[in-house]
Amino acid sequence: MPKLTPTLAISIVVALVPAVGAVAQQQEFEIPRNVQSVVTEIWEPVPEKVDAPEGELPSDAIVLFDGTNLDAWESVDGGPAEWTIADDMLSVARGTGDIRTTESFCDIQLHIEWRVSEDIEGYDGQDRGNSGIKIQDRYEVQILDSIDNPTYANGQAASIYKQHPPLVNASRAPGEWQTYDIVFEAPIFAEDGALRRPAYVTVLHNGVVVQNHAQIQGTTAWVGYPRYEAHDCQPIRLQDHNADVDFRNIWVRPL
Repeated sequence: MPKLTPTLAISIVVALVPAVGAVAQQQEFEIPRNVQSVVTEIWEPVPEKVDAPEGELPSDAIVLFDGTNLDAWESVDGGPAEWTIADDMLSVARGTGDIRTTESFCDIQLHIEWRVSEDIEGYDGQDRGNSGIKIQDRYEVQILDSIDNPTYANGQAASIYKQHPPLVNASRAPGEWQTYDIVFEAPIFAEDGALRRPAYVTVLHNGVVVQNHAQIQGTTAWVGYPRYEAHDCQPIRLQDHNADVDFRNIWVRPL
C-alpha cells in the first residue's frame, strides 16, 4: 500500500463513510487500522535539527557569557556593564548595580551556573549570597545560599521570589558551583493590556525539578502583592544585591 499523507487519509475516510452507512444493514464494514492511524499523523512542519553533543551548548543557543567578555550585557542604569571578569567567570561588582542583556527575549530555555562565596561568616538569611535572575526584567528566580540558612521559603534559593517556594532544596554548599536550567513561557496580553495568559516557569536546580510549570502571579515585588503590567519581550537581568556571587556558562535558546 502506498504511503498516505494526512490529506489523502482524510479523503479516504470521508469517502468511505457514505459507503459504511449504505451497507450497515447488510454487513459489517471496518476501515483498516493502518488507514485509520494516518489521520492522526503530522508530517509538516519537520522539526529543525539541533545538535546537542554531551557537555556542549545546543547548536542554536545564544551565548550570553562564555568567560571572555560582556558584549551581551549592559548596565541597567545605562552604559557598559561594570561587573568583573576573571578566570572565565563573571562576578558581581558590589555597588555598580544590576546588569541586563542587550537583547530582549520572550519564551526561553535558559542555562546559568552560579556560586555564592564560601566566606559566610557574619552573614545569614537574605544577606548570605543574595542575587537573582529576573526573566523579562521582572520575574525573579532567587539566588541565595540555602544550606543551613533559615529564611522565608519563598525567598530561598530556586524560589520564584515572594511567590513560589521550591519543591525541594537542591542547594550545594557555599563556594560550590550550581546550575539553573529554566524554561519560561512569557505572558500574553490583549491589545487593551489585559492579561490573556499568565507566565509559567519550570526550574531545574542542579538537575532536580524544583519549580514544575509554576504560574507566575505578576512582577516580582519585595513589598506588596505581585501584579501584571502589559509588556513585550524584555531582557534578562542579573541582580547586584551587595553580595559576592559568581556566574559562568550562560546561554539561552528562544523557544
